[in-house]
Amino acid sequence: MARTFEKTRKQIAKKKGSIQALHGKSRDSRRLHRAQVRDERLEKLAQARRKQDKPLLARAAFFQEAVQANDDKPLDLEAIQAKIREFVHQYDEEYDEVKKQRRPGRPASSKEDLLRMKIEALEKEYRDGFYLPDLTSETNVKLLSQFEGSWPYLTNISWVKISASGTVKPSSFPPQGL
Repeated sequence: MARTFEKTRKQIAKKKGSIQALHGKSRDSRRLHRAQVRDERLEKLAQARRKQDKPLLARAAFFQEAVQANDDKPLDLEAIQAKIREFVHQYDEEYDEVKKQRRPGRPASSKEDLLRMKIEALEKEYRDGFYLPDLTSETNVKLLSQFEGSWPYLTNISWVKISASGTVKPSSFPPQGL
């Protein structure tokens, strides 16, 4: 049970005594119901937010591993481009496997469609400017190597957009329209 409901229940119990003795349409029961609905709504919003944040957390963790594999030293642009291509094409094998399992003449499965859409979205983002932590700065690389997986920590790290042509543009966190 969430906080608002517990607080309301405690206040009513302090005032009335047993909560089981409430009438179904009393003010206190309506108050409890409102508190419960509010807690459910807040939890639903928090879940949606966590689901939305998950791809950026996974992206930061991927590039953290790349930095740690390089002994916490900054990467040059060619190495960053190679890591971006690796990230963009991480679903290719799974997509090919799902595609091979499909019988000829059958429509694509929903999993195959989702993988194809993910791959296309990542490729488009790479062409337009791939959003990632700045791996060329020594201080930023140290911050990224200390990343423990929490969303608030990502605001300390500076972010950039790198396009397929090699253009590097500074960016802000959290991204707009990603």
